[in-house]
Amino acid sequence: MITADEQKAIEDFKAVAPEFAKLTQELLFGDIWKRPELSQRDKSLITVTCLVALNRTEQVEFHLKKAFENGLTKEELLAAITHIAFYAGWPTAASAINHLKKVMDRQ
Repeated sequence: MITADEQKAIEDFKAVAPEFAKLTQELLFGDIWKRPELSQRDKSLITVTCLVALNRTEQVEFHLKKAFENGLTKEELLAAITHIAFYAGWPTAASAINHLKKVMDRQ
């Protein structure tokens, strides 16, 4: 089942790029995120760390919120961000921590 946040993201994409929205809904959230080899929790941890490492800040908050929904804790996310700071860069990790604070403040 698709979450309200996922549906909003798809609707936002649909207004500009309908085919991209369709692929997001059917392939990414409809297939990739549903595959059983990794748990939703593990996929969230992988996704957040990749987005942080690649400095994809526009997607980080959405996926941090999804990570909480999938059972990750603040402490686990902070540990992951701190760990990748040494690989992805200190400023990138500091930015991710700021985004994590924003997501936590909204909860």
